[in-house]
Amino acid sequence: MALFSERAPVNYEEQEAAFVDFLQNFKSSSTEAAEQLEGLNINGDGDSDEYDMVDDAPGGTQGRSRHGKAKYMQMLQEVSDRARSEVVIDLNDLDTYEKAAASEEADYKLVASIEQNAHHYIDIFSRAVDHVLPPPTREPNFKDDVLDIIMTQRSKRNERVQELQGGEEGAQPPPESIFPAALTRRYTLNFKPRIPSGASSQRNMKALAVRNVRGEHLGHLITVRGIATRVSDVKPAVLVNAYSCDRCGCEIFQPVTTKQFTPMVECPSQECKTNNTKGQLFLSTRASKFLPFQEVKIQEMADQVPVGHIPRQLTIHCHGALVRQINPGDVIDCAGIFLPTPYTGFKAIRAGLLTDTYLEAQYVMQHKKAYDDIVLAQPTLKRMNELERTGQLYEYLSRSIAPEIFGHVDVKKALLLQLIGGVTKEVGDGMRIRGDINICLMGDPGVAKSQLLKYITKVAPRGVYTTGRGSSGVGLTAAVMRDPVTDEMVLEGGALVLADNGMCCIDEFDKMDDSDRTAIHEVMEQQTISISKAGITTTLNARTSILAAANPLYGRYNPKISPVENINLPAALLSRFDVLFLILDTPARDSDEELARHVTYVHMHNRHPEAPGGIVFSPAEVRQWVARARSYRPTVPKEVSDYMVGAYVRMRQQQKRDEGGKKQFTHTSPRTLLGVLRLSQALARLRFASEVITEDVDEALRLIEVSKASLYADENGRDDYTPSSKIYHLIKTMEASGAAAVGDGSRGELDLRRVRERVLAKGFTADQFEQAIDEYALLDVWQTTGEGTRLVFIEAGDEEDMDADNDF
Repeated sequence: MALFSERAPVNYEEQEAAFVDFLQNFKSSSTEAAEQLEGLNINGDGDSDEYDMVDDAPGGTQGRSRHGKAKYMQMLQEVSDRARSEVVIDLNDLDTYEKAAASEEADYKLVASIEQNAHHYIDIFSRAVDHVLPPPTREPNFKDDVLDIIMTQRSKRNERVQELQGGEEGAQPPPESIFPAALTRRYTLNFKPRIPSGASSQRNMKALAVRNVRGEHLGHLITVRGIATRVSDVKPAVLVNAYSCDRCGCEIFQPVTTKQFTPMVECPSQECKTNNTKGQLFLSTRASKFLPFQEVKIQEMADQVPVGHIPRQLTIHCHGALVRQINPGDVIDCAGIFLPTPYTGFKAIRAGLLTDTYLEAQYVMQHKKAYDDIVLAQPTLKRMNELERTGQLYEYLSRSIAPEIFGHVDVKKALLLQLIGGVTKEVGDGMRIRGDINICLMGDPGVAKSQLLKYITKVAPRGVYTTGRGSSGVGLTAAVMRDPVTDEMVLEGGALVLADNGMCCIDEFDKMDDSDRTAIHEVMEQQTISISKAGITTTLNARTSILAAANPLYGRYNPKISPVENINLPAALLSRFDVLFLILDTPARDSDEELARHVTYVHMHNRHPEAPGGIVFSPAEVRQWVARARSYRPTVPKEVSDYMVGAYVRMRQQQKRDEGGKKQFTHTSPRTLLGVLRLSQALARLRFASEVITEDVDEALRLIEVSKASLYADENGRDDYTPSSKIYHLIKTMEASGAAAVGDGSRGELDLRRVRERVLAKGFTADQFEQAIDEYALLDVWQTTGEGTRLVFIEAGDEEDMDADNDF
């Protein structure tokens, strides 16, 4: 008994005619384009770039709207002229067209039909495009692609065959004499999904997590959000196979629509059938059509995984123009058709009744774009210029980093500079000097180290968060795996490769095994990963800044033993960190009370307290500031270079004295000088300047010196807390770090004007500063010389003599 035939719920011929009308007559007004751009800018991730890329390309929306040209006819003219190889149908445009046509009592359900049965409608829409494709404005010549010449000859032959066959009493030509439509199409057609407005409640239009993709979505056009973990090589996938017969010379075409196909063996042409010759077919690769194919694995985001579950994965198949758009580590929204695919070969025997699923990609939208791709809006640039004139930009931006966390002012400043980074240089002979800044936060439990790391991961364009105990050496660098598609050995990038051109935050750094920690050594200085295993010998890029957080050896810092024993990290690793902060949790009534008030305020109001200046930027705004700062490449003039050399020499002398007093904190090496240089360049970038100035070097030296401030807090704890004592310790820190030094850097002589500026910037008054200078001058600690322009420490000369004696 035959099955009942079910009538289709829609009329495909009427819909195809509506598609033809849409392609010919749709014009987007400038107001519609402006509204769409505003809607795309809501989330602040710069998604308007994607819109510009597709719709404002040559023949884009805005350019055409001024001249009133049909948007898609212009696009198809470019396809016909070989200036474009993809046709992107924006369902927002089709929705607008459908709403306008609905008033004429013609409800075709175009957008709903495409979203429910996208795979079939790609073919229907392609036929509509073929119907209205305009002729090329120029004839192909010998300089064009070989395929262009073949296509022109084929289309002419196609027309001739139809004329000959059509003249005989309306007889239809045999199907093998007409070329398949897939062969003559020189474009790939994709759908761009409807993008919901900010207040939209349409759940089916919003991006899904991988675990929310269900069986009910099969065949539908859906959008899935995830992070790309593995990207295969681009391989050609056969679309139409061409054969030539050795007897009759006939050309046979076989469209391939499934994952597997059986090649034709016997010639099916009329001539071979009449003569019963059974001509043998030979595959003609030149006449076949191939499409670039790439397989991408995406994994759901960390915040989408329920506690105790393993992140789910989804396979994405990219064809045509969509290949090479996704790199490992990218966070993407991928719109595509959710389809099943049966297992093949031995897998099918093992799988039994199971089937696999994949997403046929239609449109890719990047999130957390690299800094280079962020386009700044005019209102943002105007606000930047206004705040830049105030001179407080450094304070405002550092305060905007994790504002819910109390204190850690200098740590936040260092993290801001790490986001900006120094200038990476390549010397003429190929040697590369890194510009990325590495920071280690070593501190007691409960000082919010992990929260700072999480925030930085959110702000950085490619931020990866991992923990020491949960990461193996292979998980950080790269693993060699067998690709299930091609059965070749491929590299799957670890956390450091995924964070290329971004930041890798490693928590619980001290809990890592030594064998795993050695994998980081090469990344931190050379910024590459060398792999030599399973027959693969290669070098991967890992141009990443590393932010590590660790606890001291005994859980809490033990003041009775030296800092080196507390830190318990190898000297080879410590020298690779530009700044190592030691954050100690020492009880002090005033600071403890402020901290408690801050924490309780955040818990009560679910937001951070108002800042004293009143300006706190959102993470998206911080990213835009950083993006603009990174576009500058400041240089170091000669006088600043000499000043830096003098500061480095003093730092080496200070280390020598610290070794004698068992106070050695870190090893001062030439890498320390490079660290000062990178921090200075980051500060110059933050000022949007093209040259480093002495104040930048002073601030870099201060940050490096402040990293040790907690270490000496116990010694200072016995002192009084009068403003004079605080000012003394501040000036003493400047003298030790070499900030505000005079001339070639002879230790113990400071520029009083710059000392005054720095002290007043810390919130002290001019009277308090003058009083402190006079008090300690009476105690013979220092004296002012040069008509009140210089501050000289009296004991400096004796210490220099002592150092000279030690050298012999």
